[in-house]
Amino acid sequence: MRSSKNYSDQMMTKRINYSSGAVWEEIVGYSRAVKAGNIIEISGTTAVDETGEIRGLNNPYEQSRFILEKIAKVLSQAGASLNDVVRTRIYVTDINNWKEIAKAHSEFFKDIKPAATMVQVVSLIDKRMLVEIEVSAIILS
Repeated sequence: MRSSKNYSDQMMTKRINYSSGAVWEEIVGYSRAVKAGNIIEISGTTAVDETGEIRGLNNPYEQSRFILEKIAKVLSQAGASLNDVVRTRIYVTDINNWKEIAKAHSEFFKDIKPAATMVQVVSLIDKRMLVEIEVSAIILS
C-alpha cells in the first residue's frame, strides 16, 4: 500500500512534453523528450537537421556529434545538461564504426561517464542514418 506522502509526491509530479516540430512526432505519436519530475527521457535521435536533411552523410563520427549536440539542446530546454545524463543507448547500423562513434560519445561524456549501451541494428528508418542515440537523465540538484 502506498503511503499518502508517496501518493501526494506522485500527484505533484509534472509531466512536460518537448517537441522538435518534426512531422514524425505527430505521425508516430511521440515527443522529442518527456520530463516527469526530475527525470528526462529523450527519444531516439538521429542526425536530421531542422530542414529535414541528414547531416554527416557516410560519416558515423559526424552524425554522432550532431546527434549529441541536438540532445544537449533539448536537455537545456528541459532545465538540464549533459551532466545529468545517467544512460545512453546507441544504435548503429554497422558495429565496425564503433570507434568513430565512441570517439564522439567520449568527447561529450568523458568526464560524466553515464551507463552506456551500443548495439548494431539491421537498419534505421532511413538507410543514410548510421547512428541513433537516446538518453535518460535525472536532475539531482
